[in-house]
Amino acid sequence: MLPSALSDAVGAENVFAGDEDRLRHASGCGYADLARMRMGSLDAAPDAVLMPADAGALRRVLEICKAEGIAVVPFGGGTSVVGGVEPLRGAHSRLISLDLAALREVTVDRRSLTARLGAGLRGPEAEAALGRQGLTLGHFPQSFEYATIGGFAATRSAGQASSGYGRFDALVASIRLLAPAGDLRTLETPHTAAGPALRELVVGSEGVLGVIPDVTVRVRPAPAVRRYEAWMAESFEVGAEIVRALAQGPGLPTIVRVSDEEETQGSLALSGPRGSAGRLFDGYLGLRKRRGGALLIVGFEGDEESVARSRALSVRALRSGGGAYLGQAAGRSWEHGRYQGPYLRDALIGMGAMVETLETSHTWSRLGELHDAVAAAIHASLERQGTPGLVFCHLSHAYADGASLYFTFISRARRGAELEQWAAVKGAACEAIVATGATITHHHAVGRDHAPYMKAEVGETGLELLRAVKERLDPSGIMNPRKLLG
Repeated sequence: MLPSALSDAVGAENVFAGDEDRLRHASGCGYADLARMRMGSLDAAPDAVLMPADAGALRRVLEICKAEGIAVVPFGGGTSVVGGVEPLRGAHSRLISLDLAALREVTVDRRSLTARLGAGLRGPEAEAALGRQGLTLGHFPQSFEYATIGGFAATRSAGQASSGYGRFDALVASIRLLAPAGDLRTLETPHTAAGPALRELVVGSEGVLGVIPDVTVRVRPAPAVRRYEAWMAESFEVGAEIVRALAQGPGLPTIVRVSDEEETQGSLALSGPRGSAGRLFDGYLGLRKRRGGALLIVGFEGDEESVARSRALSVRALRSGGGAYLGQAAGRSWEHGRYQGPYLRDALIGMGAMVETLETSHTWSRLGELHDAVAAAIHASLERQGTPGLVFCHLSHAYADGASLYFTFISRARRGAELEQWAAVKGAACEAIVATGATITHHHAVGRDHAPYMKAEVGETGLELLRAVKERLDPSGIMNPRKLLG
């Protein structure tokens, strides 16, 4: 039984204890979440969902939960694919889901090109509000349609246009945290040398330290021109070298990604009857008497002059690397389907498939090794279980010193043993990532699934330091138990 004080804090109309509301806040959107839902085997659900109308109500809820020992799971769009919003109670017998959907502030400082955005704003809502003033945040992850500003900050999200606009952590000018033990807000200044950046403790904290009610972000004028186009490289290795040249040169596009040979073939197969991109791809392979190739997508956004300048520099690097131009039609096709991956995944799961994604990043010197090791580990694990499958990968989020790799694996699900099958494959992939010295996550976050690998990521001393910060801000351990720090 939850105390009546919680209802008083947010208003009875903002407390939801029905089965449907609790079910909607009982999991995220990862394969394991969806498998549990389909099997009817959810481990737990929140006792109630609370939706505070403002930061004052949110503060009152945290004070009550701290006094009563009630676990709190912050909830934005519910798009976590790493167990980030699972209602894990830890040492607590009661748990609430704290839905931040009502926190919808939009305050724009046009002169400074910043905007304070409420944590509950979904991606399209934030873009629409900024767009009415001729601005953009430029943050477009695959979860864009449902994920929220607070979730972007809490998970260190990276959008598909990060090469041009930056990852979300780079867009954060100031941030606020409401923790059980007190509040924290960083100054709205472009830079500070006043000690370690407290902002970095909050960004990526995944709800384990407190709740982010709003974020002040850096925005830009909305682009007048958007141009997306496709190119083909002889192989994934060659395509990666082209992207490295772009990232280390003066003309990195706003969007750049290269699919390995398997993903290239899979993407063309899933696109249906051979369209212009498919015919150009076939022609490219025929001219070079090759059986494979790697598809590159590059995008340019800005005014006409900046787009023309950036494209000219990029084309030079693309052609120097042997890239073949496939045209804008294929680029527009990618743009049209850029958020469709989760919908296709759900359809495949409904047909009896296991479909999961994972991502990492490494330096250019070890990126090829990482790609091969993870793909081999996934294939081997699938074959050991008698369910050989497909492993796709693409490179995105390019930097001067390296890039991220995003893997998708698909196989027949083992009926009745779906979670065991998934855990074995995911574990094999994670072990391969750690063995190469790569990060356990580039932008999906840690959540529950990756928490066992945090020691390998930050070391024993680093983990102790983070736990000490949590002890100071959340002494009762009520905030999002068993996530990030285990």
